[in-house]
Amino acid sequence: MDKSLEKSLAKWLKSQQSACGIYLKLATLLGLLNGVAIIGQAYCIAKILHGVIMTELTVSQLRPFFIGLAILLLTRAALVYWRERFSFEAGRLLRQDIRQAVLNKLVALGPAFIKGKPAGAWASIVLEQVEDLHDFYSKYVPQMLLAGFIPVFILVLVFPLNWAAGVVFLTTAPLIPMFMILVGMGAADANRKNFSALSRLSGHFMDRLQGLSTLKLFHRGEAEIKQIHQASEDFRSRTMSVLRLAFLSSAVLEFFAALSIAVLAVYFGFSYLGHLNFGHYGLGISLFTGMFVLMLAPEFFQPLRDLGTHYHAKAQAIGAAESLVELLDYPLSHVHTDGNQTPALNQVSIRATDLRVMSMDGQCLLGPVSFNVIAGQHVAIVGVSGAGKTSLLQALLGFLPYEGELLINDQAFDAISLAHWRKHLAWLGQDPLLFHGTIAENVALGSPELSDQDIMLLLEQAQIADFVTQHPQGLHTVISDQSSGVSVGQAQRIALARALSQQASVFILDEPTASLDEQSAEAVMAALSQATKAKTTLMVTHKLNDLTQVDNIIVIDKGQLVEQGDYQTLMAAQGSFYQLLQQEVS
Repeated sequence: MDKSLEKSLAKWLKSQQSACGIYLKLATLLGLLNGVAIIGQAYCIAKILHGVIMTELTVSQLRPFFIGLAILLLTRAALVYWRERFSFEAGRLLRQDIRQAVLNKLVALGPAFIKGKPAGAWASIVLEQVEDLHDFYSKYVPQMLLAGFIPVFILVLVFPLNWAAGVVFLTTAPLIPMFMILVGMGAADANRKNFSALSRLSGHFMDRLQGLSTLKLFHRGEAEIKQIHQASEDFRSRTMSVLRLAFLSSAVLEFFAALSIAVLAVYFGFSYLGHLNFGHYGLGISLFTGMFVLMLAPEFFQPLRDLGTHYHAKAQAIGAAESLVELLDYPLSHVHTDGNQTPALNQVSIRATDLRVMSMDGQCLLGPVSFNVIAGQHVAIVGVSGAGKTSLLQALLGFLPYEGELLINDQAFDAISLAHWRKHLAWLGQDPLLFHGTIAENVALGSPELSDQDIMLLLEQAQIADFVTQHPQGLHTVISDQSSGVSVGQAQRIALARALSQQASVFILDEPTASLDEQSAEAVMAALSQATKAKTTLMVTHKLNDLTQVDNIIVIDKGQLVEQGDYQTLMAAQGSFYQLLQQEVS
């Protein structure tokens, strides 16, 4: 990973600490108090051993140290417990804040942007990558301060007792962070590649799972299994690279810590045997000094070892942060500007002048086009697949950016609040999405206040009430994921009932009968015809024979408006619309 990128990601991670609230500071404070308690515990034990072995003090004389030791043990248990609780809470608040920011950004960018990646890739970002920030804030950040404070505090205590022991500590301690830096150079990049492989695997698997029936019918099952195996193997190899770095780091950290403690043990052992006579300021080395320093030795290195262990949390967080920062910093200039005006929209007219609909990366998908939709008018948008029809609807829904002039009731579209605009829209697409839940919950998705009686009335308008009443559970019949349990036609009519619940002034329809049989299509169009009386309606369709009663037909070809008028006018002109109709008939 580029060093400048790694530094910028580390800076971003640091800037998010405020989301942890006071819990991060409390966790760090309790860690410091626990370090002080450990030193006090070592002091009491060393005093007890020195008193019993060297000065033959009685238990009553050593009672204050026993009481102090018991109190410190209980205090440490409480400190460790609450430190873990506060650390977890800090990480939870951070994850909650980041996840909310990610979801808000995805909502702001809209479905056109989201479709640029497989659903599995977004699941990886929202779930796994946000989750992998937890240990950085709950463990690594507090441990950084502890690793700086506790060893220094121990050095301040050890040097007045024995300068030789202090020199051993001072000499070996820098080896641990030096090695951490060396390992860290490759750890962040390894984690980034690991997340990238996981995202690819998630997206690949999700897409293949959704298209399993197609793969089976085209005999691609075995080939796709091999591709999933290759993606899994890539993820496995990258995961093992991260684990190799983790195990290598742990082994070296343990080696340096054990070596330092062993050097101190040999030093004190030979000093007690009289073979070494330095480091004691001429006062000799007492049993208390030796025991106290040896018990502090593991605690001197423990914060550094813990920091080394948690350093991989930093590398993991930096790897996860790359895609998060890329998403959160994605400019909203590529998205429709959300205004704050809330004009009356009981009757809606739409006028476009030199309108260009743009993609999220700035490419022109449609335009320039100019047209005028009078309030209450029914307009059909036709053309070959890929001409730009759906792009126009996506712009009107506020999901794609545009250039040029787009007016709603003579007011600039980008000055109108999208939330206000969408409250007056009824949307029905060619692939209706019903969520896991009951029929009533799906119909009342945009209007939770609807009663069961209101929902049944909407279902009757959509000509699907008979299907609902035939089920023993009625409105409480559960629809599974991906509209499992209902046919395409039934799902479309339930989605139509949901659209009708909006009490909208504008109906935007994208091939509402594309996947339906003739009987279901007639039922849906009959319901729409009744619901859209005196309502402004824009409908994309390929069924040109059904447009005899439409007020205006807009013909789009290769992103350009090539023809418009009513059915009779366009047929008489024998232009693009006439040719499309002839192709449909033939």
